[in-house]
Amino acid sequence: MFVKQLSVFIENREGRLEQVTGCLSEKGINILALSMADTQEFGILRMIVSAPEKALEALKEKGFSAKLTDVLAVRMEDKPGQLHQITHILCTKQVNIEYMYSMATTERLAIIVKASDGEKAEEALTEGGLKVYGEQEMN
Repeated sequence: MFVKQLSVFIENREGRLEQVTGCLSEKGINILALSMADTQEFGILRMIVSAPEKALEALKEKGFSAKLTDVLAVRMEDKPGQLHQITHILCTKQVNIEYMYSMATTERLAIIVKASDGEKAEEALTEGGLKVYGEQEMN
């Protein structure tokens, strides 16, 4: 089970992030998790949102370059060793982790994982006793 991640490419200049969050706020879209990486000229904002398709459409209407990507939202417990369990399982199955970031809401605790082979990663994690959230559980 994959969830949709919204990636937005934005210029690294004052006010651009506020414009993205304002656009989503206007449409009633909740940001559940985010990660932002930047260079001197641009940034990549990765988000798990309550309505990915609606968010994509809204941002494109405002002229932002955005896309949806399938990622895994691995359920976590708040206890030591959880992240190691994920990395160990994927390493053992020779699945590369391209990037990851955390998600914590009042209802969900997860690690968002983009793996080199998403299907193999999901299978390995499930076989390893972990569960992943599906798209329906994010809404």
